[in-house]
Amino acid sequence: MESPEEEAKQQLPVVLQLMPVPAIATAEDRFSKKFKFLKAWESSLPKDLFLTTHAQSVRALLCSGRTPVTVDVLRCLPSLQCIVTTSAGLNHIDLDECRRRGIAITNAGDCFSVDGADYAIGLLLDVLRRISAADRYVRQGFWPIKGDYPLGSRLGGKRVGIVGLGNIGVEVAKRLVAFGCSISYNSRKKKPSVAFPYYSGVLDLAANSDVLIICCALTKETHHIINRDVLLALGEKGVIVNVGRGAHIDEKELIHCLVQGEIGGAGLDVYENEPHVPKELLDLDNVVLSPHRAVLTHESDSSRHDLLMANLEAFFSNKPLLSEVKDE
Repeated sequence: MESPEEEAKQQLPVVLQLMPVPAIATAEDRFSKKFKFLKAWESSLPKDLFLTTHAQSVRALLCSGRTPVTVDVLRCLPSLQCIVTTSAGLNHIDLDECRRRGIAITNAGDCFSVDGADYAIGLLLDVLRRISAADRYVRQGFWPIKGDYPLGSRLGGKRVGIVGLGNIGVEVAKRLVAFGCSISYNSRKKKPSVAFPYYSGVLDLAANSDVLIICCALTKETHHIINRDVLLALGEKGVIVNVGRGAHIDEKELIHCLVQGEIGGAGLDVYENEPHVPKELLDLDNVVLSPHRAVLTHESDSSRHDLLMANLEAFFSNKPLLSEVKDE
C-alpha cells in the first residue's frame, strides 16, 4: 500500500524531461513538490518506446536549450500541449511542427535581458580598452621590463550597430546611450516605436558602424548572418561582440579576418562548436573569450526558476502563460 506522500505525488501534474535540465538542478526539490517529472534518460527503455509508453499522459515538456525537440519526438507525443524551455532562444525546437500541432511554447522571457546587456557592454569595453590583455601583461611581469602597455580606444562616440533589437538588444541600447554612442540597428522588421536608424540589411549596418553587437535569435535566416562581406564592411578598426549564438558568425571567416588584421577585435561569449573554442583565437590579444555565461547570474537564475514554475502552474491551471512565444 502506498504512503500518503506517494499517493500525493501520483496526483501531481506530469512533466516530461527528455534530458537533464541544468537550470533547475539547484531548485529541483521546489519543482518536485508541485510536478511529477518523467525523466526519459533514467529509463532502460529506448527513448521512442519510453515516449510512446507515456504518450497519453504527457501534456507538458520541460527542456533546456541543449535538448533537441525534433519532429520525431513530437510525433511520439500526441497529447503534448506545452513546451517550457529554460532558454531565451528556440533554435533547438522544431517551431513549424509545434505551430502545426498547436503546441504552446514559453521561454525565459526577459529574465536574461539586464545581465546579458551588462555582459555585452563588458565584453565591448574589455576589447576596446584591452583590459584582459593588460591584466595578462601585468601578471606575466612584462610592465617593468617592456614598459607601458599600448593604448586602447574610447567607447564614447562610437557608432554601434545592434543586430536584434529584442529584450537584450533594447537593454544594450540603453547602456550605450549613457556612454554617448551613436546607435543603429537591424531586426526582422523596423520597430515603429524606436527612433534609432534602421537598416534592413546587416551589410549596410556594418558599413555604417564601428562596432556590431549580436543579440538576435538563431534561425535559418540568421545562421552565418555575419559573413566575410559583413566583417570587411565593419573594417580594420571594427569590433564585433556576440552574446547571441555562435552560429550567427561564420567562425572561419572571423578567425581569418582577425588574424589578417581585417577587423580590429572581438568579444565572444558563444561559439559554433561549444564547448570547443578554435585554438587560433586563444593567442589573440584583441579577442576576449567567455564560456557562454553572458546572461547567467545568481539573480537571473532565480528569476528563471520563478518564471518556469509560474508557466507550468499556469498551464496546468488553464491560465494564460507568462512568457508564451507568439508568432510575429
